[in-house]
Amino acid sequence: MNLLTMLIIALLISTLLMIISFWLPQTLPDAEKLSPYECGFDPLGSARLPFSIRFFLVAILFLLFDLEIALLLPTPWAINLSQPVTTILLTSTIVALLTAGLIYEWLQGGLDWAE
Repeated sequence: MNLLTMLIIALLISTLLMIISFWLPQTLPDAEKLSPYECGFDPLGSARLPFSIRFFLVAILFLLFDLEIALLLPTPWAINLSQPVTTILLTSTIVALLTAGLIYEWLQGGLDWAE
């Protein structure tokens, strides 16, 4: 089986699955499906309550620092290279930048939940 045949089969299967998934679900919504809660009781207020902007700031900061920490994952393997001093210097730079950013956010009050 060559590559073109496999590509055509994969394209046909994925197209068939998309068509089935489009037509299979029930398209007539009722009152239960339109209600904002599915836990058995009627909603008491609006389902569109606004979140505090501080929640989003802390969440974005967490994601930012979490992704930047992922840059440090190859460090144990990079120390075994021919120039470990370069690896240690670059790793220290990343950690220093993360620490400086955390201190800046802390001093600006970006990590405070309440004022």
